[in-house]
This record gives sequence, structure tokens and C-alpha cells, in this order.
Amino acid sequence: MILLSTGFFAMGGYGGFIWSAYAAGLIALGGLALISVAQRRRVRRALAARGLDRRR
Repeated sequence: MILLSTGFFAMGGYGGFIWSAYAAGLIALGGLALISVAQRRRVRRALAARGLDRRR
């Protein structure tokens, strides 16, 4: 089993910046994914209400 030292997470003193940037990126991508899924559901419902939904 390989143990990661705290030096890896500190990344030469820049760990706080690097890990917060990773977190911000993941939060942004997750938010975009959720917004996309919600928008797709809204469009599907609107199409179904007009009788234009062709699900396969």
C-alpha cells in the first residue's frame, strides 16, 4: 500500500491554490452537467406537450 505524504498535498507551498482550483473546476463542471440535464428535461416536456416528442 502506498501512503501519500502531506508534502504531496502541500505541493511546494502552492497546494491551497492548486486544490482549490481543482475543486472550483469540478464544481463548475458538475453545475453545467446539472443545468444540461434540467434543460433537456424541460425541452422534452415541452415537445411532449406539443406532441412532437419522438423518443427512441
